[in-house]
Amino acid sequence: MKRLFPIAAVFAVGALGLTMRTTSAATARAADLDDQTIVAIFDGANTADIETGELAMKKGTTKEVRDFGAMLARDHKAVRQQGRDLAKKLGVTPTPPKPNDYAKDHAAAMKKLNGVSGAAFDKAFLQHEVDYHEAVIGAIEKTLLPAIKNAELKDLVVKVAPAFAAHRDGAKNLLSKIQ
Repeated sequence: MKRLFPIAAVFAVGALGLTMRTTSAATARAADLDDQTIVAIFDGANTADIETGELAMKKGTTKEVRDFGAMLARDHKAVRQQGRDLAKKLGVTPTPPKPNDYAKDHAAAMKKLNGVSGAAFDKAFLQHEVDYHEAVIGAIEKTLLPAIKNAELKDLVVKVAPAFAAHRDGAKNLLSKIQ
């Protein structure tokens, strides 16, 4: 099996709640991940943002927030499927990391978001999405894209990377309207 640093690692920063303080620390963390773990992180991170998007579809107080949540859910479902298809093609079986910090972080975020309503929900949700996508973009640019060896994987990351910036910018734009 080929050693990969799949797109899943892109989500490791935001989804695992890691703070990438230095390039060397980020590189060392990415190097610690094996194919099975990275695929599981990728799948879990996309699933997490699908869930937060679907929550916004239900709890958002404005059409814009609900529509933004729907877009997140739709986009992350598509990217998650691309990751699953690539994993299948490469013969990689997802194995979540131990401890599974990204699942704990997501559960805490969902608890926080479920605990607020009205305009407070909209603000908390949008801030969560800004922070999440900002972390992903930083990981892509500084750590992961340079580390990827597999050409197919690199192509996938390059192809989907602009969507992360669009999601972040969309959340920032909506957040600025409600503050």
